[in-house]
Amino acid sequence: MTTPTTLTTRGRHAAPDDLTTESTETDERTAVAPRGPFVPDEPRGGVLAPLLAAARDGWVVARRNVVNVRRTPGALVTGVAQPIIFVLILAFVFGGALGGDAYREFLIGGILAQTLTFNSSFTAVYLAKDLQSGLIDRFRSLPMSRVGVILGRTTSDLVTSGISIAVIVVCGLAIGWRVHTSIGPVLLAFGLLVLFAFAISWIGAAIALTARSVEVAQSLGLLWLFPVCFISGAFVSADTLPGVLRTIAEWNPVTAVATAVRQGFGNQPPQGFEVATGWAADNATLYAFVCCIAIIAIFAPIAVGQYRRISKR
Repeated sequence: MTTPTTLTTRGRHAAPDDLTTESTETDERTAVAPRGPFVPDEPRGGVLAPLLAAARDGWVVARRNVVNVRRTPGALVTGVAQPIIFVLILAFVFGGALGGDAYREFLIGGILAQTLTFNSSFTAVYLAKDLQSGLIDRFRSLPMSRVGVILGRTTSDLVTSGISIAVIVVCGLAIGWRVHTSIGPVLLAFGLLVLFAFAISWIGAAIALTARSVEVAQSLGLLWLFPVCFISGAFVSADTLPGVLRTIAEWNPVTAVATAVRQGFGNQPPQGFEVATGWAADNATLYAFVCCIAIIAIFAPIAVGQYRRISKR
């Protein structure tokens, strides 16, 4: 009779209770603590990181635009010729009827404010040109700050505005304009002009990103300039305008900048010239700086918002 063979194994078979104990111990060893909500790592630079990125990218774009201006100096012809034409026409064609030599000194502050306002059309046209040529599409495909792209355009256009200011100052000195104050008010006046040029360029950027073509941007960029510049106290006293036009002129930022610059240079109105009155006229420098900040606060978000809408298409 065959005896059944019993197979033995080394070691001890684990009892059911032992298996449960070992399984529990293994689970305790391999268990992973529950995670809380995901918190992304804070970018380098902390809360200032977006501002630093915008400044860095804006500087790159601005440098590119300045290099293009150096390679195509013909683009500056309008920025140089326009203030010369306005100075000569207003100083010698109309100046004799408005006060002669005294009016020529009074005129320069208005020409500075008017020219910088007109320079916003350069921002509109060149930004629309970049948009139409596909350059902005290339920027959109890169990890660049949206604010930086537009900031580079508005910053680089300060070069054109600076050249225009220099040309007007030289023309003014040639026709008899002089400064009658100390260095402090003069520097404050030039600082205000630079800030105003930067602020007004954001209007041009908003127009360009809304129009998205050079032709439309050029038309819209010039459409608002003439009423804003000439319904103001840039060339005449706001008190000489009738009714509603007088109120518009008194609170016009162009009037505030022109008046503040005249005060900074010590240029008095001609004898018999009606002097504007009111809070805006009495606090022209303060009101001019407030207007510049308000323009940036209003039109910079509009321009960036338009750029984001274009990026989503």
